[in-house]
Amino acid sequence: MYLPKHFEVINNDEIFAFMHANSFGQLISNVDGRLFSTHIPFLIRKEESKLVGHLARANPQHKTIEGQEILVTMQGAHDYISPSWFETPGVPTWNYQAVHVYGHCEVIEEPEHIADIVNSLTHKHESAFDKPWQPEYRESMLKAIVGIEITISEIQAKYKLSQNRSEQDQKQIVEGLETKGSMGLAREMRRA
Repeated sequence: MYLPKHFEVINNDEIFAFMHANSFGQLISNVDGRLFSTHIPFLIRKEESKLVGHLARANPQHKTIEGQEILVTMQGAHDYISPSWFETPGVPTWNYQAVHVYGHCEVIEEPEHIADIVNSLTHKHESAFDKPWQPEYRESMLKAIVGIEITISEIQAKYKLSQNRSEQDQKQIVEGLETKGSMGLAREMRRA
């Protein structure tokens, strides 16, 4: 991705925290000579430098993904920024947070390993509920998917949050976003 220094995020803890909070991403690879994208949730395993997930067995992406360099994109808060919020002249723009992960993928066929992946993803997302659903997957359901494990080779992180604008412009942008109801992006700009 185009990564000007003033938007680049290099703190590993910050990057992995962002990835955990925004773990629904796009898995991009080449299928039959064309770019192909699948939107899926990922488990982030920082210590192992891996992303883990699963694909439908009917999805053609899993048949050609091994051995390719793949790209996973994850996106956070984003919104349009109006020049009417600037004290100094400017042009319309878009503020956003994004992480690009490059790596190589291994397809997992072992039913026990697939069950572990699905159970871990389920536990992660069900843990937010007062009464979490407990998984009970039939063998036929697990046979309909394949696991994937991506070994990370590079991460690029970008928070384009008007760091190139004056402090006054940044304050007015946050106010404009709050008025518009874009609270997540306003909160991230205040935090940055």
